[in-house]
Amino acid sequence: MALFDGLSKKIGIDLGTANTLVYMKGKGVVIDEPSVVAVQRSTNKVIAIGADAKAMLDRTPEDIFTVRPLKDGVIADFTITQVMLRYFIKKTLKTFQLIKPVIVIGIPSKVTAVEKRAVEEAAESAGAKRAMLIEEPVAAAIGSGLDIYEPFGNMVIDIGGGTTDTAVISLGGIVESESLKLGGDAIDEAIKTYIRFKHNMLIGFKTSEEIKIEMGNVIDGIIDEDECIKDVTGRDLITGLPKTVKVTDDQIREAIKEPVEAIVASIKRVLEVTPPELAADISLNGITMTGGGALLRGLDKLITQETGIEATVSEDPLGCVARGTGVVVENLMKYKSIY
Repeated sequence: MALFDGLSKKIGIDLGTANTLVYMKGKGVVIDEPSVVAVQRSTNKVIAIGADAKAMLDRTPEDIFTVRPLKDGVIADFTITQVMLRYFIKKTLKTFQLIKPVIVIGIPSKVTAVEKRAVEEAAESAGAKRAMLIEEPVAAAIGSGLDIYEPFGNMVIDIGGGTTDTAVISLGGIVESESLKLGGDAIDEAIKTYIRFKHNMLIGFKTSEEIKIEMGNVIDGIIDEDECIKDVTGRDLITGLPKTVKVTDDQIREAIKEPVEAIVASIKRVLEVTPPELAADISLNGITMTGGGALLRGLDKLITQETGIEATVSEDPLGCVARGTGVVVENLMKYKSIY
């Protein structure tokens, strides 16, 4: 461990496509904000970050645009990511630090060396003394309370905004994994597309996300009767005027069928190449689901039906990766083999 690391503040970051969560040693998760930045076109100046920027989505004048600097779990805009990271680090620390913080960041599995270096450089240029990267399924497993160093197979599915990471973990490492560049954002987009073609109506990102949260389901009959129908307002594609239509849970299930099937297929592919002994462990131990996508109603039951292995949503699935990075940053020597 480098000199003065023991004196540095310790921070864990889940740098997600949809949300960024920051864990601080001794305090837990201190920041949970959207990974969104608002920029003024004429000056190229950042005017809002996080929750304030998300509130501007689909509501900005011509001179302001909102951007998600991460796409599919990796950096799409290095400069904006750097600004966003610096903002969250500064907000976490609150006061000037003579010694820069040590940071552990969760990243999707299967990212390239170039993508890893981009994250490290963004964190270091944003003020980190050291930036260590761990794969999100491993962080999610640790954050879910699993002992990753046991000689026993555990399967974790982390469904984030931009990626779905499925991994089989044993003896402190990933044995088999797949990173699917599809997650909660793809489900939102599927809802937008369905309503566009079904009702000739255009809705915004926030509206599609609300529909997913309130009515998203993958198995018939799991939505309460009072939640089966929702009035949705958007812009009529023919008249250009505001329009309200009734959307049902059956329609939403049909809308999101394709991305849900892709997620299930990815899980099956990983199981198919898992060594027999570890597959037996997983059959006994079950599948752990984390990430915001794990909250999609009925998805755990569907995965159980399709694989024959019980799938369980982790407690606080949204915070698992951040908690895992926090555990690692508090125990750097114990987990030095994974970063």
